[in-house]
Amino acid sequence: MEEPASPPISRGAEASLRRVDWLGLPALLKERDAKSYRPKALDERLRRERTRTEARLLVDARRLGVRTPIVYDIDLPRHRLVLEELPGPTLRQILESSADPAPLTPAVRAFGHALGRLHAGGISHGDLTSSNVLFPDGAAGTPAFIDLSMGSRSAGIEELGIDLHLVEEDFKALHAKGEALFRHFLAGYDEGNPAGHEAVRARAKAIRGRVRYA
Repeated sequence: MEEPASPPISRGAEASLRRVDWLGLPALLKERDAKSYRPKALDERLRRERTRTEARLLVDARRLGVRTPIVYDIDLPRHRLVLEELPGPTLRQILESSADPAPLTPAVRAFGHALGRLHAGGISHGDLTSSNVLFPDGAAGTPAFIDLSMGSRSAGIEELGIDLHLVEEDFKALHAKGEALFRHFLAGYDEGNPAGHEAVRARAKAIRGRVRYA
């Protein structure tokens, strides 16, 4: 894989993103940065494991019918992924686009349904914020999940409950009608995870109580 010429378009706590051309397709190169505060051997292992985990979860999610970026290439020694570049607004941008919850309801419900399908397949996201959910076809389209490096392929009920708890907290922080929007999200979630939604919702409620009284 050639070194990208373009500067980073985004730099987070774990990785940087650059636009690249992949066999004529617009793509993103995601590279996990070295952390000098960690012992070198540990840093190498964590970066390699998180790169591998993210690639596997992106592929596994697509097998469940949940949209994620296509993984074009993986370079474990250099902790890199080449991913499909998905356009469109983030869920955060959609939530902040209108004070009226009515036009936001379809997107919120679709997001819930997609997360339900992910959870029904045993996958947690692990870092589920509204910035990690894209709508490549606009607010009326199908949502896509990005940045699954902190997720799990065999998630327990606690991990699934944490995902739900993070969604609720995000909605309340981003919108004046966040509680109402969260109820629409849950309706979609129940449809996407018909067999497991009750247990996950109960655990999310318990997590919320622990956080509130901690």
